[in-house]
Amino acid sequence: MPRVICAGHLNWDVTLRVPALPDPDGEVSVDSRRAGGGGSAANVANGLADLDVAPVLLGSVGDDEHGRIARAELDDRGVDVSNVVVDSDLETTTKYIVVESSGEVMVLGCAGANEAFTAADLPDESLASADHLHMTSQDPETAARLAERARRQGVPVSFDPGRRIDDRGYGPAITSVEYLFLNDREAALALDAFDLSEQTLVLKHGPKGAEIRDGTRRAAHPGYPIDVVDTTGAGDAFAAGFIAARVGGADDERALSVANACGALASKAPGARTSLTWDDVRTFIGE
Repeated sequence: MPRVICAGHLNWDVTLRVPALPDPDGEVSVDSRRAGGGGSAANVANGLADLDVAPVLLGSVGDDEHGRIARAELDDRGVDVSNVVVDSDLETTTKYIVVESSGEVMVLGCAGANEAFTAADLPDESLASADHLHMTSQDPETAARLAERARRQGVPVSFDPGRRIDDRGYGPAITSVEYLFLNDREAALALDAFDLSEQTLVLKHGPKGAEIRDGTRRAAHPGYPIDVVDTTGAGDAFAAGFIAARVGGADDERALSVANACGALASKAPGARTSLTWDDVRTFIGE
């Protein structure tokens, strides 16, 4: 079974569904409220476990109930959480995710323990035995150091820096990885700021599908038409599908097809995590 390390945030998510975002000084009723483990790295690891990949999570939580539940949820799903750091001086990071009726999201974050881990918290033997390292939003120095260590071990690295790509100093990490996952806004910023001639760009176009750019090589997939319920975690599901397909030997076109299917499945259900088994993916694609 392929082994993939996911490094980044493990949070406690509180998701509020509302009919629409309120105007300034306004108020709307909350249609539903749910809470559970979240964070991009944890979400990708959860999806990989569904897709018959052995995921290892590198992240950090506080020594509190939310951190214990978040780790237990992942452990129950088959994610190796032995490298998750528990910081007794900080609380598990909480994210408040507001989802309006169109499925679009707004995120409010509270500072906490999700960047308490460092690159040194991943043992050399764990990295050396991995087939892939996937990094999500995290401390820029940690990301750059992890990418450097993986390169020395010959382990391919992907990076999804997320919505804060323009203000976190991710340059050294971005230019050190093989695969870079970007949505349209992030791609516009990255292409303007960095020399990405050595990176394979995996570009997410939302309802318009996705594409790969690698030098002069191009591959694209149009995506799947769906009724969107909640886009929370859709990008993480996309990454899980793409990585699972690639470590399983799929070509670009197949990897994009699987990734788009996983992103669509995530968008059709509430919450950051949904079932992404190969049976679910093949049924959705129509195989």
